[in-house]
Amino acid sequence: MARAKATAKGQLTIPKTIKDKLGIKTGDYIIIKETSTGYMLEKKQDDDRFNKYVGFLNREAKSDDLIRELRGQ
Repeated sequence: MARAKATAKGQLTIPKTIKDKLGIKTGDYIIIKETSTGYMLEKKQDDDRFNKYVGFLNREAKSDDLIRELRGQ
């Protein structure tokens, strides 16, 4: 079980164990769903997370160059 304490502004700090299990990173959105037994937290999946790579490999380039570019080198 994990606990979170609300601040005066109504903010909650999600415990690290829960963040790790859900894969929550800075800037991620959390969906809070009401269920018949309480509430459920869910990490919102970024629908556009792959769109920036669509057509990326259609360029004429060597694979080593593409790997360096993806790594930011």
